[in-house]
Amino acid sequence: MSDWQNDIDGWIVLVGVLSACSCALLGNFLVLRRMSLMGDAISHAVLPGLAIAFIISNSRASFPMFLGAVVVGVLTALLTEVIRRHGKVEHGAAMGVVFSLFFALGLILIRRAVDHVDIDPGCVLYGNIAQVPLDALDGIPQAVLNLAGVFLANVLFVGLFYKELRICAFDPALATTLGINASVMHYALMIMVAITTVANFESVGSVLVIAMLIVPAAAAYLLTDRLGMMIAISLVIAAASGVVGHIFAAFGPGWLGFDLSANTSAMMAVVAGLLLFAALMLSPQYGLISTAYHRCKLSLQIVREDILGLLYRWQELKPEGLAGMPRRDLLDALGHGLLTRWALRSLRRRRDVQFARHQGAEPAMVLSQAGMEKASRLVRSHRLWETYLAKYFHLPPDHLHLPAERMEHYITPAMHDDLHEQLEHPTEDPHGKAIPRE
Repeated sequence: MSDWQNDIDGWIVLVGVLSACSCALLGNFLVLRRMSLMGDAISHAVLPGLAIAFIISNSRASFPMFLGAVVVGVLTALLTEVIRRHGKVEHGAAMGVVFSLFFALGLILIRRAVDHVDIDPGCVLYGNIAQVPLDALDGIPQAVLNLAGVFLANVLFVGLFYKELRICAFDPALATTLGINASVMHYALMIMVAITTVANFESVGSVLVIAMLIVPAAAAYLLTDRLGMMIAISLVIAAASGVVGHIFAAFGPGWLGFDLSANTSAMMAVVAGLLLFAALMLSPQYGLISTAYHRCKLSLQIVREDILGLLYRWQELKPEGLAGMPRRDLLDALGHGLLTRWALRSLRRRRDVQFARHQGAEPAMVLSQAGMEKASRLVRSHRLWETYLAKYFHLPPDHLHLPAERMEHYITPAMHDDLHEQLEHPTEDPHGKAIPRE
């Protein structure tokens, strides 16, 4: 494993961070506008513009490259919109048609340009970030200057038009009513995406630029619902991808005992993907773990309430000689699964349910005073809803229990009051059972 060298590794990391951050900044608006594929489309579709610029200028000067990319990038957006509107196809399908056509044309033209211009098609596709320290101007690599300029331009663009970009991203129709030309903002964004894409060809290549455009923004989208915070988080994720990606690429194989190094651009995308996976798993609101936890919590709450309701109805009937409902009967009614047993233990810890006096070998359950109050509110919700369905939807009595059983867990105290008023203070449900008082 080689040692860290500031004059090489430091520049590579800086290029990676600038590349990732310049892409991620605009990627937030692509994600919000549900145009993630547009970044991929432009990153592939600008190839013909690059090739034509190479053939005409016979050089890799920045201005012809940017001009060719901008023209083809805007043309990609225009053709996509034309196909979507007049071809009556889905937006993603329209983008797929355009970028596939342009990408194929670009590959043909690049192969032709190879004979006339010093250009490596593999570099265009996969990037050449490891070689950027070799092309230095007054000690500063040219790629750093280019990407710093693009990043600054993107910062100025987003800063100056933040309000317009935000409104157009969430509600283009509202933007129009407020006097904002949504079409102009759309094509301005496409121009900036095209310029950013071309500037990143040398570092991450056309194949991997889409990862930097979309993945940091998508990960940030999972972590917050505020646009400003989303942009900040996406920049942090993009910068981390650049730093950690190069470290893993340069030194990771050595840590594993291999005498090789990995491609930094590819490892940046891998790290960004891992961070997206982490956000997908650990996001407090949208993460899979959080979602599974809340679903489990809700399921447990519903089973707890089902137990309370069952014990309340059992105590209404209260068979002679039994002080409580036998535990076996309760499990037979609700199931012997782990969730039911867990819910029953939880109710006992909360002192909502307790053992009745010993009645032989079989334990029996009975509601405590606190449990009776909770069960009473639950049964009240159930029977009020049954009464509502019978009165306003004219459902027969045998069709009332199941919908009321589902709804009883979600009726709030305010809904209790509304139902009670609309039903003119009923005392019995359609089955003739008393509706508990508050």
